[in-house]
Amino acid sequence: MSVLAQLVEAIAHRHIAVIDLTAPLHEGTPILNLPEPFGNTWRFQLEEISRYDERGPGWYWNNIRTGEHTGTHLDVPVHWATGKDGVDVSRVPVEQLIAPAVVLDFTEQSAADHDFLLQIAHVRAWESAHGPLPRGGWLLYRTGWDARGEREADFLNGGHTPGISPECAKWLAEESAIVGIGVETVGTDAGAAHSFEPAFPCHAHFLGKGKYGLTQLRRLRELPARGAVLMVAPLPIVGGSGSPCRVLALVERG
Repeated sequence: MSVLAQLVEAIAHRHIAVIDLTAPLHEGTPILNLPEPFGNTWRFQLEEISRYDERGPGWYWNNIRTGEHTGTHLDVPVHWATGKDGVDVSRVPVEQLIAPAVVLDFTEQSAADHDFLLQIAHVRAWESAHGPLPRGGWLLYRTGWDARGEREADFLNGGHTPGISPECAKWLAEESAIVGIGVETVGTDAGAAHSFEPAFPCHAHFLGKGKYGLTQLRRLRELPARGAVLMVAPLPIVGGSGSPCRVLALVERG
């Protein structure tokens, strides 16, 4: 039996679980709100074209209106000034869209301190317990923030959301072999990151090094600390700085 046939059979027999890490996309999906004079992304909107009526008696379809960085989405290098000469979302190597993932769980710390920041020492301690970060894979940072995902005020929390320290973001971007960082919050950076040096260090360092960001992930609690495989499916928007995407995880069951 071929490797692909074994994979299909394992999924069919539930030896491998497929876990959807994507937040539902609707008009209430939380979005980042930047202060004036900065521009802001659009909320997701669905506009009906026809629904089995005089506009189209046999079919239902819609137009959609949204921003590239609305809902669960992928940030690519050209999204940030430090990565402006990097790839747009249509040119991300497809091999990088299927990769191993590890989960670093700091839910308790984030519940106790909404401004909690992941530090280099936290990552090193995790590696001592679980092994090295995966080469060409994803670091998924669990904070429990997905539980707030249907309540925008709680999700944005007045700008108090957990993230990664500038030193850790730089270290991960420059010295680790991961392809990107995935988070449960509205963006890859902490809510207070506008005041960091540099401002928004995850964006500045990761995208500047040709790496990626994934945001508004859900159900990370269902993934093991290591062993999952992530499948990221953005739209190939030519010239795009990112894209809403479907993110699936494959997890082997005993």
